[in-house]
Formats: sequence, C-alpha cells, structure tokens
Amino acid sequence: MTKRLAALLAAAALSAGAVLATPASAHAVPCRSGNFCVWTDANFQGLKIEHSGDDHWWEGDMAGYDSSWANHGISGPGVKDHVQVYSGRELTGHVTICLAPGEEVGWNAAANDQGGSHTWTMGC
Repeated sequence: MTKRLAALLAAAALSAGAVLATPASAHAVPCRSGNFCVWTDANFQGLKIEHSGDDHWWEGDMAGYDSSWANHGISGPGVKDHVQVYSGRELTGHVTICLAPGEEVGWNAAANDQGGSHTWTMGC
C-alpha cells in the first residue's frame, strides 16, 4: 500500500468519526455563530431554540425535550465558550451535557430529554 493510499484511508476513517462533533470552522448544522442551539429531536431536527447567553428557565416545548445540541460559541482569552446544560430550571440538578466550542451532538442517550436550563462557562 502506498503512503498516499494509506493517508487517504486514514482521512476517510477520521472523517467518518467526526459525525457527532465537528470543529468550529466547519459547522454542519444551522446555528448562528456565537450561539448555543438545542433541538427537540435527534440529528438537529424538530423545534430549535438559539441562545447567545444563559437561559435559566427553558420555556414550553424545550424543557425536558432536548435531543440534540450545538455550541457555536466564540472562543478567546477569558471568554465563556463552553455550555453546560442542567436537568433543572435555574441551573439546578445535574449537568446533563457539556459542549466545548464547535461541538455538535446529534444525540446522547444520557442527556436526551433531560435539559431545563443552561449557562456559558469557562470549561466542562
């Protein structure tokens, strides 16, 4: 096997594993830059809400119905660019999922239908 073929196969294998999390420069889902987005259905389907800041009280159809998430936050020194989702409103309960900048999660069994609020933080 040539080095070029091996490199192509390695790149293909890496790209196949990047379905759930993509770098910030290659956003795969519709979520504006600087925002955290949440969908009611897996794979970024269903009702979507976008937040540029914290939301301590998810309203209506989103609380307890979150199934996919995208963090398109902007990073920089001293910038809160990670997002922690809490099971309860007012940032109570446990953290169901935490996303780094650029991370997109199409579904997570442990976090599915568990969110009630979120906050931007310095890390997970």
